[in-house]
Amino acid sequence: MNLLGIFISALLIDNVILMRFLALCPFIGMSSDEDKSVGMGLAVTFVTVLATAVTWPLYNFVLKPLGLEFLQILAFILIIASLVQLVEFYLKKTAPALYASMGIYLALITTNCAILAVTFDNISKGYTFVQAIVYALGAALGFMLSLLLLAGIRGRIKTSPIPAFLKGTPVLFASAALLSMAFMGFSGLIK
Repeated sequence: MNLLGIFISALLIDNVILMRFLALCPFIGMSSDEDKSVGMGLAVTFVTVLATAVTWPLYNFVLKPLGLEFLQILAFILIIASLVQLVEFYLKKTAPALYASMGIYLALITTNCAILAVTFDNISKGYTFVQAIVYALGAALGFMLSLLLLAGIRGRIKTSPIPAFLKGTPVLFASAALLSMAFMGFSGLIK
């Protein structure tokens, strides 16, 4: 598959949130407004791409040749946790307001199953290093796109008459389900 196909597939067709239902906690928690969504999306993009850049060679040049594939989960989580710490230090120093608004969700990037899934996908799909980076970038931008779409919907929900039994989290999950169904329309885009 060419690089554009890999990117579009990761962004729309195999969207980590709307098609694979991973990382729902930051999806619901950080989509309250567009600024938070962009901040979280950029942080996840940074961690996902760098995690891929580190885990792909680690797996292919160290773990696999030495027969240590069973250490893949442990090694990948340690790398992701280290990168999240870098992001935390950077945001705390350069954007304290964004750091404060992200709260616990910034630390949750460490255990964000979407990032770990992307690193595993790159291995299981047999991507080259460049293909893996493109896939990681597409998946991370798909994460940010999902956050921004839900943030826009939440802005409309605030001014809409919602029945009492749907207010709060239920309407968010119903909206996410409708978004997911809309994204199913992309499934035939690339074969």
